[in-house]
Amino acid sequence: MDKKELHVVIADDEPITRMDLRELLESAGYIVDAEASDGFEAVEACREHRPELVLMDIKMPLLDGISGAQVIRDESLAGSVIFMTAYSEREFVDEAKGVEADGYLVKPIDEKSLIPSIELAVARSRKMMKLKSDIKKISERLESRGIIERAKGHIMIQENLSEQQAYDYIRKLSLDKSLSMRRVSEMISMKSRVSQ
Repeated sequence: MDKKELHVVIADDEPITRMDLRELLESAGYIVDAEASDGFEAVEACREHRPELVLMDIKMPLLDGISGAQVIRDESLAGSVIFMTAYSEREFVDEAKGVEADGYLVKPIDEKSLIPSIELAVARSRKMMKLKSDIKKISERLESRGIIERAKGHIMIQENLSEQQAYDYIRKLSLDKSLSMRRVSEMISMKSRVSQ
């Protein structure tokens, strides 16, 4: 993974911890976009920078790390969230799982455990984002195909054309009007509904 392209937001209420983490991350080649001292600041930093990774303490004032991570996940503001905490109790681990955290590190944190955790979390996140993108493209193609098929059906009935002729008609309109076949098909279907 190219570390130089990895942007990070650090969220911890301890300034010394943030400073140590920044130093550690920057010496490893990562770019620290922002630091936050509570969950609200973390969410705002993520809205502004859209980092690939958020390193977040669980226990912070105002808005805790779990709640902050939930907002970050719900709004897709960052690729990965790794929690850093002094708490290793089951309830905290379960809460972290509940917000789909990508990692959970118990303080004190050293480079030997932090860097591999980051590498794995971000690699997994990138794969998930690619999968989601591929699924979205496939869904859009299927939806477009359905819209074009409906429009072909309308044209076949209205113009008494074969399936291939109806397809060619839509394709020609698409080229002539510089519109996608989907958009032409949506207009044909709309016209057919209005005229019924």
